[in-house]
Amino acid sequence: MALRSKRSQAPKPIFRSKAAAAADYSDVYCERCGSGESPGELLLCDKCDKGFHLFCLRPILVAVPKGSWFCPSCSKQKKPNSFPLVQTKIIDFFRIQRSTESIQKPSQDIQKKRKRSSSLVVSKKRRKLLPFSPSEDPARRLEQMRSLATALTASGTEFSNELTYRPAMAPRSVNQPALEKGGMQVLSKEDTETLNLCKRMMNRGKFGSVVQYTCLIVTGFTVEADRFIKDLTIITEYVGDVDYLKNRENDDGDSMMTLLHADNPSQSLVICPDMRGNIARFINGINNHSQEGRKKQNLKCVRYDVDGECRVLLIANRDISKGERLYYDYNGYEHEYPTEHFV
Repeated sequence: MALRSKRSQAPKPIFRSKAAAAADYSDVYCERCGSGESPGELLLCDKCDKGFHLFCLRPILVAVPKGSWFCPSCSKQKKPNSFPLVQTKIIDFFRIQRSTESIQKPSQDIQKKRKRSSSLVVSKKRRKLLPFSPSEDPARRLEQMRSLATALTASGTEFSNELTYRPAMAPRSVNQPALEKGGMQVLSKEDTETLNLCKRMMNRGKFGSVVQYTCLIVTGFTVEADRFIKDLTIITEYVGDVDYLKNRENDDGDSMMTLLHADNPSQSLVICPDMRGNIARFINGINNHSQEGRKKQNLKCVRYDVDGECRVLLIANRDISKGERLYYDYNGYEHEYPTEHFV
């Protein structure tokens, strides 16, 4: 599957002059599409010398990799080994809390309306975010977690459901919503309670109604709805290591997400899920250069000020049917991620 999201200011592909590219790749064509067009984006395998367009690979590469690169055949990529369907191993992998405490749904403050003898004032009711609805079948939940554990293990990623602050990266103290260019919307108290409910459910092994499976094309993962998902449902939070954008401008990572887009570029932050992350990094991005691609979008990526900290949520932007693959726009803000070749 594609593992991105509105990534933010992702590294751009390396381009050379058309004349130089044409000279070097005049007799090379892409093994996937059979075309020799876009020679500047043809990548040669360091073992067999066969060519592949960056955008024809799955997952798509957004930049020429550093060092040697081997095509899927030469790298002998195989279907990832499934994580053991053993409850104790899965509980340990996700560090699930063993607790008998019940999870309470967010309380709703019922305010009595007083009749006013003066003019009638009608206000538009704010739409509230909804918590995901986990499967009630323990066996199904175990299978969903096994699927996610398989993807995380195959990509060398440690499971994390929180933003992480590592030494030599950006400290927690610089994650300040007040620095956001143009301001950042504040998550309401009620919606924050809903988000915290989702976190508590996941900490106890109750993940949302999504299932992840291995893609048949080469390698990669994708995410689809395991049951009906209602509009405005919180799917997950985008998490990973927090770092300054300036430290990642030449990074090969294809899953970086904007966390803070500051007026001062040196204060801008990104989320890097390559070492620690969750299911968010495996959700597909749309091709927002085509009408057909935009129709696929069923999630939106939103940055919120949550209790004084920038957070990124993936939220359903319409009702989603069971079996639908999940998509969102990687370019929700800065429009700098190259999606024109996404399928």
